[in-house]
Amino acid sequence: MRLKDKVAIITGGGGGIGRATAIRFAQEGARLVIADYSEKAGAETVQLVNEIGGEAKFIQTDMSKPEDVQIMIQETIDTYGKLDILFNNAGVKSGEKKIPDVSFEEWQQVFDVNTNGVFLGLKYAIPQMSSGGSIINTASIAGIKGQKLVAAYSASKSSVMALTKTAATEFGKKNIRVNAIAPGIIDTNMVEDWKKTKKWPVLSTANALNRIGYPEEIANLVLFLASDEASFITGETIVIDGGTLNL
Repeated sequence: MRLKDKVAIITGGGGGIGRATAIRFAQEGARLVIADYSEKAGAETVQLVNEIGGEAKFIQTDMSKPEDVQIMIQETIDTYGKLDILFNNAGVKSGEKKIPDVSFEEWQQVFDVNTNGVFLGLKYAIPQMSSGGSIINTASIAGIKGQKLVAAYSASKSSVMALTKTAATEFGKKNIRVNAIAPGIIDTNMVEDWKKTKKWPVLSTANALNRIGYPEEIANLVLFLASDEASFITGETIVIDGGTLNL
């Protein structure tokens, strides 16, 4: 098993990429903390992990609140005695508006979760990784190319990539690897509204593979980055978008 005896936190673990990764990690032997704002969704992921013989605990967490993140980390240590892997995955999308129409409150709300949440995860998890570890942050191709009408989302995800490089540089000597993933359009709740629009037939095929991605495909990449197979990879943002950026 690739993660045998490892302890992992997955934020945003109540659905989508987080849930798929939780199941994948459990299959590879990891003991899990599922952190999510939604108690119902988080509990459902724990149940799915338990059904395949895994071990998981749910901690309700608002990643925009420092006190919640501190509690999440401390409860992980209290439960399992250590922390090896953090999948900093919790995120929110922004409404589609041009920059002058975006209120500061909307801008701040997106950054509070997408950027500040990643920062807080790094801030409080790294001191607990005394024997090294792996951190994977969820960015987006929107943070690479800049996507119109979602300025807050694009900027917040670009910030995640910068934080990833900085953390990797600061803590590499302590054997803590920090990487990011940049997914394209993935079949999660974030795209449900798009599916109802006329632009969906174009959006859903706008890459080299002519289809959207699936959470399980992202989970396989996160598993690789979390495992010792990626032991010489740090500070990188790995694009997983079906070839969207190549078009």
